[in-house]
Amino acid sequence: MGKLRIATAAIAALALLSTACAASDGVAEATLAASATTPLEVTLTDFAISPADLAVPADEPVSVRVTNAGQSPHTYGVRVGDQTYETSLLDPGGSEVLVLPALEAGSYEALCTVPGHDRLGMVGTVTAGGGASTGATATPHDHASMTAEEMAAGHERGVQDFLAGGVTDTRGGRPLTPTIVDGIKVFELTVSEIRWEVEAGRFEQALAFNGQVPGPEIRVRRGDRVRFLVHNQMSQPFALHFHGVTVPNDQDGVPFVTQPPIMPGEYWTYEFQIVDPPGLYVYHSHFNAAEQVSRGLYGALIVEPPRGEWRSVYGVEPDVEFTMFLGDGPLGYTLNGKSFPATEPIVAGRGDVVLIHISNDGDLLHPMHLHGFHFLVVGKDGFPLSREDRYLADTLVVAPGERYDLLVRADLPGAWAFHCHVLTHVEGPSGMFGMVTALVVE
Repeated sequence: MGKLRIATAAIAALALLSTACAASDGVAEATLAASATTPLEVTLTDFAISPADLAVPADEPVSVRVTNAGQSPHTYGVRVGDQTYETSLLDPGGSEVLVLPALEAGSYEALCTVPGHDRLGMVGTVTAGGGASTGATATPHDHASMTAEEMAAGHERGVQDFLAGGVTDTRGGRPLTPTIVDGIKVFELTVSEIRWEVEAGRFEQALAFNGQVPGPEIRVRRGDRVRFLVHNQMSQPFALHFHGVTVPNDQDGVPFVTQPPIMPGEYWTYEFQIVDPPGLYVYHSHFNAAEQVSRGLYGALIVEPPRGEWRSVYGVEPDVEFTMFLGDGPLGYTLNGKSFPATEPIVAGRGDVVLIHISNDGDLLHPMHLHGFHFLVVGKDGFPLSREDRYLADTLVVAPGERYDLLVRADLPGAWAFHCHVLTHVEGPSGMFGMVTALVVE
């Protein structure tokens, strides 16, 4: 993600020709030679690479046409030493030509580099110098290469890590306290490029507000005058959009429509009055959003009810309030920027009322399913639902950009799984991963 997407083989050839002109003669000739040959073919599906073992000649560049025939975005990468040669993120139906350098005879790891997809079986090899088959082969991430005991042990280990509080040292969504200037609530946000620990020991290149994913949680009330001072410390432009929030047109945060982009090293000020009803709203990037949002530039803006009492909105005062962001993309399948077992549980006492604010800032639909309970859907996109329009469910499909408020009465003790029900987002042969957490009722 964030790399130039190449739509056709002709465009790929032009790009390679341009690169060759700027390189040394030897590199140029090798690149042109690879682009002139008929590309080998690799097909990506959910979740496999075909052929799993690709045979290529040794000591000469090779071009590989990669086609995504799956339902989810995928990449294809080949690890050569400490470098990975990979395609851009290919949408379903997308295709791209990947040029590999001259490889010494031997085998090299191939994989989808979208976090978690290798664990679902999207791995293989590129064998230089012949001797490789072109059929599917078992891999360490394929259950065919694992014993039943190994599968069970992997699953158990993940659950134990989660229940033991195996969260990482970092956490997103921390409350941001404003300063008050002439009666205006002033919030300061800085966007920067960071390495984010998605799960214990796995770090990804992320983009963050104030060093965290999701960005800090901002709480305001109807009638508040607010000001946002936004500093850009990234290497690319930025603009801030307040998703679902009613603002004057010149505060809408759309580059070259309502403002110039905030260039690296610069800052911008947004100021408006909160006029919307209590509920969950979002702030996020609106520049190169396909990369910037998916890498972490989003956060919660919660309009609280008068005096902070949700009873006036939903008829009951929650004992526990929890905000959950759904994510997919370069960071993997995440809840609040973390993948299981590093996800944070929702902890409640027996009989507590739990209010869950849930938002999808990914690119895919995520049907969120809670075990053991029926939750009451009481709010949608920042608007409280009337009593007649509220409904009970145990699975809620949350589309990209949607927000919901849910009420749960935690009257059954135990740890109850809460996860996306697209099963390839949550579970593989080695156990659970990705978009899984639990409602823990003590």
